[in-house]
Amino acid sequence: MYAWIWRKLPFGLPGKISGSIALALAAAALLWFFVFPWAEPILPFDDVQVGTDGGVPADDVAPPPTPSPGETQHPGDDYDVPYDPESNNPVPSASR
Repeated sequence: MYAWIWRKLPFGLPGKISGSIALALAAAALLWFFVFPWAEPILPFDDVQVGTDGGVPADDVAPPPTPSPGETQHPGDDYDVPYDPESNNPVPSASR
């Protein structure tokens, strides 16, 4: 198909190159202005739900823990991560 289009484009090599660029731009414009706006409502890219409840009813959600009077609270302490955040940061050794 591309060879057929290349053979059918007029005006030698400069015409074939400019014609190929014009065809590519026309195809991009067709997609950008007609196909993508038509397909946007049926694609789920904007169907996001951001919230803090995670689908759990408000009665079942425990409040985040509050630090003791002498304890310092760091950012992210109120989140329960399923892994050890320190395991990926080993203490540097003298041999390195």
